[in-house]
Amino acid sequence: MPGTLGTLDGRDFAAVLFDMDGTLIDSIPVVIRSWLRWAEEEGVDPARLVGFHGVPARGIAEKLLPADRVDAAVDRIEAIETADTDGITVLPGTLDALATLTGADLCAIATSCTRPLADARIAATGLPAPRVVVTASDVRQGKPHPDPFLLAARLLGVDPRDCLVVEDAPGGLEAARAAGCATLAVTTTTAPADLIADAVVGTLADARFAVVEGRVRVTGVVTDA
Repeated sequence: MPGTLGTLDGRDFAAVLFDMDGTLIDSIPVVIRSWLRWAEEEGVDPARLVGFHGVPARGIAEKLLPADRVDAAVDRIEAIETADTDGITVLPGTLDALATLTGADLCAIATSCTRPLADARIAATGLPAPRVVVTASDVRQGKPHPDPFLLAARLLGVDPRDCLVVEDAPGGLEAARAAGCATLAVTTTTAPADLIADAVVGTLADARFAVVEGRVRVTGVVTDA
């Protein structure tokens, strides 16, 4: 039935670990604008940027540039993105989900942004961020490695195998599976056929989160479509 979460519907979790860009906020216009500018400056064919959504900037630079240029290139894209927050918006369902879970300390953000970039985008959108925000600056290996979700779960004091990850990118979902988490995908940036998850919905508005006896219960929103 459209809008339901399949096997996730009605399940309880110790916590929910949210990706940020493409899941909680829509920063895609800014990301495209910034990375096209970066590619022009670095002499990189923009077509080579395809397929990297959700991968930390360092991981992208390491794939596209010689090793001796990576550090400077990473600093440059961070400067471009941090300075450009125009047009970033909060996605549907985000505020309701965070309002329900942040007060109970039952959620975290695990993002591929660096700490300065995450702080800039959170400030620009007024996002009510949870206590735990894990960034690419906090882990040795970012997505698609499991490190961001493992660290987020540890900082919340919960077992990652008892967590639900909400993601929009294939690389993030790969990281979540590697961490042992259940997965809920949103189709804000990626076609459903390319999202391998326990359930796939349009946005967070298609799910409801409730705190029940100190745990998070997730249910689907039934539609008439």
